[in-house]
Amino acid sequence: MSTIFSKIVNGEIPCYKVAEDENYFAFLDIKPLAKGHTLVIPKKEVDYIFNLDDNTFSGLHLFSKKVAIAIEKVVKCKRIGTAVLGLEVPHTHIHLIPINKISDINFANPKLSFSDEEFKEIAEKISQQVIL
Repeated sequence: MSTIFSKIVNGEIPCYKVAEDENYFAFLDIKPLAKGHTLVIPKKEVDYIFNLDDNTFSGLHLFSKKVAIAIEKVVKCKRIGTAVLGLEVPHTHIHLIPINKISDINFANPKLSFSDEEFKEIAEKISQQVIL
């Protein structure tokens, strides 16, 4: 059965796409901890990150790095924090979260809310900075 992330990749569910290549896909988290909070996934549906084959695992991280660099150009922050929890959706994903202090990456924090137009603007600005 397809996960919600596979349905996003296949265009069955809309998203705020940031970047895509033949193997990986990045889109804004719709319940973000920070402006620019992005999810990066392999298109290959694998539940647990450490079950990925080595090429997909390393490729996912290299793709995430390119997206993180783009986020930093758009969102003022000290760093891009990364998190891999893997419990919310059974499809490997890396959270890229702009942070200024360690507590900014606490998933118990209240989530931010943006309008559709704001999400589109954020995604477009980040997308323009991604160099694949």
